Amino acid sequence: MKFATNLLKGALAAGALAAVSTPAFAAPDSKAGAERRSCFYSSQWTSWRSPSKDVIYLKVGVRDVYKVGLSAGSSQLKWPGNYLISQVRGSSSICSAIDLDLAVSDGHFSTPLIAKSLTKLTREEIDAIPAKFRP
Repeated sequence: MKFATNLLKGALAAGALAAVSTPAFAAPDSKAGAERRSCFYSSQWTSWRSPSKDVIYLKVGVRDVYKVGLSAGSSQLKWPGNYLISQVRGSSSICSAIDLDLAVSDGHFSTPLIAKSLTKLTREEIDAIPAKFRP
């Protein structure tokens, strides 16, 4: 019984030490804080447009736009009537390109898309997108 109690105390102490030594969030003024990514939930993504086979613009919420760079794009992104499929596996939080599992479909066949970058655009970058390509 005493052995089990000491084992439990040791495990709790190790867990407390790990929690103290590993910060949950970087301080706002640290270098890691400056590199912090902006995340969104897949349910907040409302529309999309593609100016080329290698780029997709995603409208998130009311005013945010994200640029998705594709490693092997598809000319089908520019075809009228095609739609973008987003497969959610695990968490619906999207923080980087690896969180996106995309495909473009014409309703019969779908082509997988591999996202290589995800960038939240500034207001100036959004305004620079031609109106016909703005989501």
